[in-house]
Amino acid sequence: MTKNRFITLTIATAMALLLPHTAISRSTRIDVPVMIKAYPEGDACGSGEIVGLNPKGDGFLSVRSGPGGSQYTEIDRLYNGDQVYICGDKGPWQAIVYSPDRALSATCGVTKNWSTDQAYTGPCRQGWIHSRYLKATAG
Repeated sequence: MTKNRFITLTIATAMALLLPHTAISRSTRIDVPVMIKAYPEGDACGSGEIVGLNPKGDGFLSVRSGPGGSQYTEIDRLYNGDQVYICGDKGPWQAIVYSPDRALSATCGVTKNWSTDQAYTGPCRQGWIHSRYLKATAG
């Protein structure tokens, strides 16, 4: 092994060990896709903010691969103040779309009207969260 290769591997290993657990990639498999409804006269999705999480508890809200608890995989985590698009519901579960930086972004493609109902396949993340921790802000 060359000296340069050894240094590169050492740095890469050190960086991997120093990354926070939230930076580790999670499965993004969606069991129940977020469906975007056609609203010819308005935005496809409303907007909301994550609220009410106990910072002295675990402090996060699990984003799940379907509208339910532990029977669906946790695919991501959201925190108080994170902003999401609300695109539908199934009981107390909300179908959401959100950008990687957790701020509202037109690049998600849900701030315009859609001509047909279809599963979300855009560039942003999607999943399901419990409505108890979501405050609608528009739409």
